[in-house]
Amino acid sequence: MLSEKLTKLLSEQITHEYDAAYKYLAMSAAADGMGLKGIASWFYSQAKEEVAHGTHIFQYVLERGAIPTLGHIEQPPAKYADIQEIFEAGLAHERKVTGLINNIATAAMQAHDHACYNFMMWFVNEQVEEEASFSEILDKLKLMEDNKGMLFALDNELGTRVFVNPFPNQ
Repeated sequence: MLSEKLTKLLSEQITHEYDAAYKYLAMSAAADGMGLKGIASWFYSQAKEEVAHGTHIFQYVLERGAIPTLGHIEQPPAKYADIQEIFEAGLAHERKVTGLINNIATAAMQAHDHACYNFMMWFVNEQVEEEASFSEILDKLKLMEDNKGMLFALDNELGTRVFVNPFPNQ
């Protein structure tokens, strides 16, 4: 059975994952409104990935004999000055999520809940990838400055992303 503290933390994380999906859907819409269909598609895939993360945590809490509690999700921003601002907001959000994930892993370790700690290690590693992905895209955006041709190329590159559910049994 999952402890009350870990149930609470994991429940909060479920909400954070769905909140991230909501944010990324809004970012997808903003990129689409800027005419960047590839980047819009990339953020749409990102949103689907966050839903998969939240669902995976939800199922885990249930499997451990606890009942998750879902929280409130705020309306995300709808407008951004430019595509760089969108990716900066995404990176800031991923850094926040990294802290939350690390907090759950630490709580699981302190509770000697090895199963929960092991479960959270997948998310710890995933956050390294998430932050790196946003950072790499931001680096490219900074290098290209106002070069529309390079932005077009980046839009095409990011548009090739295909979402693959890391938890196919859900």
